[in-house]
Amino acid sequence: MDSVAPLKLSLLLFLASISLVLVPFTQATTVKYCDKKGDYPVKVGGVKISPNPVVPGKQATFNISASTGKVIDGGKVVIEVSFLRVPVHTEKHDLSEEISCPIAVGNFVLSHTQTLPVFTPHGPYTLKMKIEDDKNQLLTCISFDFKIGSGSLEVF
Repeated sequence: MDSVAPLKLSLLLFLASISLVLVPFTQATTVKYCDKKGDYPVKVGGVKISPNPVVPGKQATFNISASTGKVIDGGKVVIEVSFLRVPVHTEKHDLSEEISCPIAVGNFVLSHTQTLPVFTPHGPYTLKMKIEDDKNQLLTCISFDFKIGSGSLEVF
């Protein structure tokens, strides 16, 4: 037997164990449209959450990558959060608070940062976000799941 084989096996096992720990923190967040048949003017390409899982008492940032085929002069963002499918929080923001308006045709990133109270329960949450233009026309509606952890590295 080759004397290098045990070293290769040890290295392979080490790399495999690291990947099991890091994979949950690097996976993309799955985004679903509220109406699967809806033809929304704003198409969402993905969501990045940092940190992931979200930590109560610490700032969390949600970056939503999207694109539009028309100029958006303004509007509002409505965020609804559910814990174990029970609605727990709703907030509305002027779109220009979240991103500089007007939004030009093409790709853009809507960034929302928030610090959750330290007493926020840990576990699975769902965030539903609607964007409406300044005439209250629905531009997009998405939902995605996220987790709130305790601040230590947790694997859910």
